Amino acid sequence: MAGNKLVTIKGTRDGLTLFLNDQCSWDDILLELEEILSAKHMMQEEHVVSVKVELGNRYITKEQEERLAALIRKYNKLEVGQIVSNVMLRKEALKWKEETDIHLYNKIVRSGQVLQVKGDLLLVGDVNPGGRIIATGNIFVMGNLRGIAHAGFDGNRDAIIAASHMAPSQLRIAEMINRADKMDEEGTPMECGLIDADGEQIIMDRISVISRYRSDLDVFERRIMNG
Repeated sequence: MAGNKLVTIKGTRDGLTLFLNDQCSWDDILLELEEILSAKHMMQEEHVVSVKVELGNRYITKEQEERLAALIRKYNKLEVGQIVSNVMLRKEALKWKEETDIHLYNKIVRSGQVLQVKGDLLLVGDVNPGGRIIATGNIFVMGNLRGIAHAGFDGNRDAIIAASHMAPSQLRIAEMINRADKMDEEGTPMECGLIDADGEQIIMDRISVISRYRSDLDVFERRIMNG
């Protein structure tokens, strides 16, 4: 189904997607959307249909969002499933940047010390026994990992831990723990730890096969190349 220049409606496998023109007034958008939704040929739906709203380069307030959702719910058993905008507030952008940045440290984390970051951690140095490193994202240690490493601290089970020399006293990813008694006491060079495909345990593998498990980590490479 297609509307005119202000509102375009497209049917998808998951429901409907509304594309709202971002170059006109919000009131004009709502008026036209109500005309389309109230049209007689739209009244045949008998089941609840999920609606995704694409705002383009437009930011709307919570009040505008609630008004839009109420208008959509008014007709045809439609329910807003997602509202997507290309625009975010500065506060949201700074939070996203913090959580997705790679934080680089050149130091030794000694016994009793804790290094914690939001996002990915790249440590050029060692983590001594009794030292602890924590990240909400992935952890990369360019040195000896002999202490405790906790990746995916906020629940990210896709996080990984990689080290030039892997001999930790404990690895943690999200809520899962792999203790030292399950690892080679001498440690292993160029190894990584991650949660297996079944989500039941932390497994160890060669660092060279990370791409097999986490193909999205090419983002890490692009960030380094782009400075």
